[in-house]
Amino acid sequence: MKLQTKLAFFNLLSKLVFSALFIGFLPLIIERINVTQTDNELIKKREEVISLISEVGIGPFVMEDTATGFGSYNILKEEYISLERAPGGEEWNYIDISKRIIDDETIDYRVLHYSLGINGEAYLLEIGKSLSSITYSARNIRNLILVFLAFFIIVTLISDLSYTARLLKPLRIITSRLGEASSPAFDPAEPLVTSTEDFVRLDRTLREMMKKIGELFRKEKEITVNISHELMTPVSVLRSKLENMLLRDDLDPVTEAGIEESLRTLHRLKALVNSMLMIARIESHQYLKEDSVDLQGLVREVTEELAPMAEDGGLNVILDCEGSFTFKTANRPLLFSMIYNVVNNAVKHTPQGGRIEITGRENDGRFELSVCDTGEGMSREQLDRLFTRFSNWPSNSGSGTGIGLAITKSIADFHDIAVRVLSEPGKGTQFFFFFPVNSL
Repeated sequence: MKLQTKLAFFNLLSKLVFSALFIGFLPLIIERINVTQTDNELIKKREEVISLISEVGIGPFVMEDTATGFGSYNILKEEYISLERAPGGEEWNYIDISKRIIDDETIDYRVLHYSLGINGEAYLLEIGKSLSSITYSARNIRNLILVFLAFFIIVTLISDLSYTARLLKPLRIITSRLGEASSPAFDPAEPLVTSTEDFVRLDRTLREMMKKIGELFRKEKEITVNISHELMTPVSVLRSKLENMLLRDDLDPVTEAGIEESLRTLHRLKALVNSMLMIARIESHQYLKEDSVDLQGLVREVTEELAPMAEDGGLNVILDCEGSFTFKTANRPLLFSMIYNVVNNAVKHTPQGGRIEITGRENDGRFELSVCDTGEGMSREQLDRLFTRFSNWPSNSGSGTGIGLAITKSIADFHDIAVRVLSEPGKGTQFFFFFPVNSL
């Protein structure tokens, strides 16, 4: 999971946990707020009634010569006011929930009871608000809060995603640069520009590390080239001496066989040294890419050169590479070696009666080459070290140097060609080469 997604997920999870707790306590909070608000409204109306009585007197509400009180309620029976004479000596000033019968309908009200003393007479003032209207108001408040909460979570989630995306943009630039690097010694030309000091330090550290790695690789390549050059001279001298010894007439058969075996060993050693020199030169970009290579003709040339070996092994080689594909700015001998090594491996590791299919196609403006065989295949462990130098296959006859596929990978990287390998033990191996888009 990406860091941006993790941060957004954490923020969302924390908001959801807080929202769940808030929703759990929401009914109690709303009830408390609603009751307090209702009580304040009842008290406010009580003060308004008292103020009105002070202005106009009690007469308009309660007749002095009767016991009839005053009562009023709205059309929906949500609120009511009652004023009537009360027994003397008692005082009321509280709020409770009471039932009232209005027009033969029993309704629960939250009622304020308050006693008044006017002109020596005791009066009871009641102001009530129906519980149904209070509950309706609480439900509206709750729904409004839930809608706002959902809106808040969505908006903050979007803002978190956009902000973290912007915040982590330098990290994406760094990983993109590393992903596009053609070698471990890659050194970007421009330093990272960002206001986040952590990413600046990370970029600076990586650049310094790349420089150190580049210097180590340069020294390693120099050592490889120097050693290979130094080995060529004694190998050539030894070969010359052994060949001269074979020209002598006084050699017995045992000595002659030993010299011939030594020559074969020197030949393999020379091939190995040449391979090491080739890899070092490829990785040091000492080869030029000035050729325009006809890929179809190149593949056909490789196939024709290996055809006798395939026929001797009883293999069926199928070539399907129609059309004209030209790879510009390439090195033809290196591309020949790259394809030759793969097809040669397929021939060596495919049993008699097997099949090798070589297919070339244009796809989305680039050339794709596949070499598929029905050979012995490879395990997961063998695939992991396929392009490692001197990592010979266990089934090899021992004649190889174990460096051919390493050369293939170096040549592919040198030409920006992507390589993919699929294989299973007993089911054969598939090599895929994806040439650059601008290769045609």
